Amino acid sequence: MADERDWLVERFEEHRPHLRAVAYRMLGSLAEADEAVQDAWVRVSRAGGDGVENLRAWLTTIVARVCLNALQARRARPEDTVGVHLPDPIVMRADEHDPEREVLMADSVGLALQVVLDTLTPAERLAFVLHDIFDVPFDEIGPMVGRSAMAARQLASRARRRVQGASAPPPDSALARQREVVDAFFAAAHRGDFNALVAVLDPDVVVRADGGRQRPDLSHVRRGAEEVARTALAFARPDVVRHPVLVNGAAGVVGTVNGHPVGVMGFTVAGGKIVEIHCLVDPERLARLDLGRLISSS
Repeated sequence: MADERDWLVERFEEHRPHLRAVAYRMLGSLAEADEAVQDAWVRVSRAGGDGVENLRAWLTTIVARVCLNALQARRARPEDTVGVHLPDPIVMRADEHDPEREVLMADSVGLALQVVLDTLTPAERLAFVLHDIFDVPFDEIGPMVGRSAMAARQLASRARRRVQGASAPPPDSALARQREVVDAFFAAAHRGDFNALVAVLDPDVVVRADGGRQRPDLSHVRRGAEEVARTALAFARPDVVRHPVLVNGAAGVVGTVNGHPVGVMGFTVAGGKIVEIHCLVDPERLARLDLGRLISSS
């Protein structure tokens, strides 16, 4: 019996990075993803793995069901989602090799897509994430949402249309080019050069800032190059030190004041222009992101 449990523990740990990636894409929260994986382990340990032919698929199904319950509970608490809310960013140095974070950032699931996923219903999100990102067949997805395989296919199709309709253009593949555009943005803001700011922004650029419950005054959505440029000049602070990082695999920065993180900014650069900016300035959530390792080594 102990040998069987030890075997199950080892197999679960092997699949933990994958399961955490599934949960992150479903929930958009690193803390909630960890909770979902732990909840899944409790269920797995009770059920045992006897007779399971495809352990990875079985574990994925269990985590997905846990996440579906969490999403449905979240929708029942609308007060928790008042105002601008951004998913947790995955923040890394460009030269960092962290296998677990790399799994989280795989499949080109950038922060912009995570924002769009938050607009889907729980069933749509599950169908889209499991099928389009993790290749789970619809005959396995259907029972998770209490529907047929055909109905699950329709859920994913509807979600796909919404994602495609709301998504920004595909980002420029060259990180060096992304970084060049982001650096030009900050240089223009530092100089107070409105025209130079507008020049690096897409005409339809969108900025989303999330200040959380502690800084609701910093939460906003701004659209259009001129409006975003004015906002950038209004919020420019000479005392902020910028640390270049990757945010969900794209060019971004961590801003600090006196060594303390005050914000994470992720950029979507397409066609040499900034098309989306996501700013997490919620002190509570910043404290949970383990940004010290990035600041000390940058």
